[in-house]
Amino acid sequence: MPDFHARLSHVALQVQDLPRMQRFYAEVLGLEVSDQGTARDLGCEMVFMSGSAAAHHQLVLMSGAPGQRAPSRVNHLAFAVDSLAALRAIRDHALALGATGMRQIDHGNAWSVYFADPEGNPLEAFLDTPFHVPQPHGRAFDLDQPDAVIIAETERACRQDPGFLPRTRWAEQHAARLGT
Repeated sequence: MPDFHARLSHVALQVQDLPRMQRFYAEVLGLEVSDQGTARDLGCEMVFMSGSAAAHHQLVLMSGAPGQRAPSRVNHLAFAVDSLAALRAIRDHALALGATGMRQIDHGNAWSVYFADPEGNPLEAFLDTPFHVPQPHGRAFDLDQPDAVIIAETERACRQDPGFLPRTRWAEQHAARLGT
């Protein structure tokens, strides 16, 4: 049993009609768009939405891959942790208990591990970074590096993005957009 507790953070939905679904969640639940763009590696458009000044996103809407007409489905469940050590422990425990498809992605604003549970349900465990870059953004990273190396490499990569902000500055702007 780990000595930490992961917190459910957000859900990503694969949808058929992205504009319609974006409007639905905005008008029904009051969620605001916090970021949007194209995920080149996934071949889809993504809209990140939040109703919380503390959360970059609580819901991610993802268009289906071009040419596909699949029903809407949960793309993944995401759990937040408080340290890189906890992220490593989740990765290691998940693999030991039968997880498959392990990927480590540095999103600039978060370090994530993606994997499928033993029945194939997609999961993400992540840790927020002190940085912000517009999403979607992602590159592989080595979670086995020391924390200081991971942080320095992420900051270096983020500062190359014209949308870079310290997380605290982004959070102030996000809170203003939400009117909180």
